[in-house]
Amino acid sequence: MTDTRQFGDLATQLVAESRRSTLTDTLLKYNDSLVRSIIREQRDLEKMTETSQNVTPAMLIYQTTIVRNKRCLLAYHKHRMDRLRDMYWTAGGALPHILSNQDIRSKLSPHEVDFLRQYSTSVMDYRAGFSNELDITASITHPPKDLHVLVHVIRDCGVIQTELGSIDFQKGQRFMVRRADIEHLIVQGYLEEV
Repeated sequence: MTDTRQFGDLATQLVAESRRSTLTDTLLKYNDSLVRSIIREQRDLEKMTETSQNVTPAMLIYQTTIVRNKRCLLAYHKHRMDRLRDMYWTAGGALPHILSNQDIRSKLSPHEVDFLRQYSTSVMDYRAGFSNELDITASITHPPKDLHVLVHVIRDCGVIQTELGSIDFQKGQRFMVRRADIEHLIVQGYLEEV
C-alpha cells in the first residue's frame, strides 16, 4: 500500500485540532509530533522549489503548500496563545496557580510555559505603575457592589496582609473584608463570596 497523503494534510489536521479545542472549550495537549512533521514537510518542499530552475505548475503547488502550512502553523500557535492569555486573566493573573495545576501543565510545551512567564512579567511591570489606583487583574465580568464582602474560606491561604492588618485565612472560616484586599484570592478559588 502506498502513502496517499497529500501536501498540506498535516496542517489541516492541526487546524482541525484547534477547532476541536475551541468547540469543546478545552486546551488540548500541545501536538509536538504533528508540528515537527509539518516543519519537516516544509523543509522538503522548500528544497524542491530551490532545485527547480523553471516555473512549473508543480513548483507553484509546492509554493502554495508552503504558504498554507505556515498560515496553519501560525493559526494553531495563535489559538493556543489566546487560550493561555484567557486562562491567565481568568486566574486573576496568578501564574503560580496556573502552572501548579498538573493537568494544565502537562498540556503545555516548554515554549508556552516561557510565554506565560514572560507575559506575566510584562503585565506586572505595566501594573506596577498604577497598582495603588487600579488592579488590572481584578475580574471585570462581575463588578463589585460593595467595598466589603463576606467570604468563606475554601482552601487554606495562610496569613494575608490587608489594609486593616493581617488575617489568617483557614479553611471553613468566614470573614468580612475589604474586596480590594482579597479579590485575587476569590478569583484563584481560595475564597468564595457568601
